[in-house]
Amino acid sequence: MRLALAALALAFALGCKEEPSPSRDQPLDGPARTTEAPAPAPKAPEIPPGSPKVAFLGDSITAGLHLSSEFAFPAVLQRDFAAAGMPFELVNAGVSGDTSAGGHRRIDFLLQSKPDIVVIELGGNDGLRGQPAEVVDANLRSIVYKCRAKYARVLLLGVQLPVSLGSEYVTQFEELYPCISRQLSVSFVPNFMDGVGGVPTMNLPDGLHPTAKGHERIAQNVAPGLREVLNELGRR
Repeated sequence: MRLALAALALAFALGCKEEPSPSRDQPLDGPARTTEAPAPAPKAPEIPPGSPKVAFLGDSITAGLHLSSEFAFPAVLQRDFAAAGMPFELVNAGVSGDTSAGGHRRIDFLLQSKPDIVVIELGGNDGLRGQPAEVVDANLRSIVYKCRAKYARVLLLGVQLPVSLGSEYVTQFEELYPCISRQLSVSFVPNFMDGVGGVPTMNLPDGLHPTAKGHERIAQNVAPGLREVLNELGRR
């Protein structure tokens, strides 16, 4: 069993391709359908020079799939925080279909932009594909270590999975996020999709990707954790 897990971890680290499997961009009940975003798109706020830089490393939820990027929750957070007198420069590094392994491959390049804070929103696609929790845990921990090596603070967003994937697997998977938070002293938002995941009115017809209103709710969920990390940044 240990050899099998090690081989799987190595395969993901090397970026090997698998047969197509369910992800947030390939829903369990069929392909995603696009829906027009509300118009006009909100205007990005003016960010004063010297404002902290916040990078969001994530999948299609961070990218705002099927919507204009201005409606994705990172952009909503930037507007809300700027209006509250806490402006930050935004780097949206959301890639649709990405996994924790993909984020691990991309983090070194992202860190070249010298973010002050990295918000990690990864693991949902791993879970839907049934990837071992140990592999996801190792990838996320390595991302945290790489961020700290470049003096970037981290905010980890917790992921919850459908109970249909099996109670034992779901429990093991969901517990890895608070465990990383405790052991590595990482700021943490439990279930960042609270009030959105599984709520039809908050999601597009594919049932997996949030509407503009859904992204506003996600921004509300993430805001307290981000505010805490930004305040810590100001005190260092």
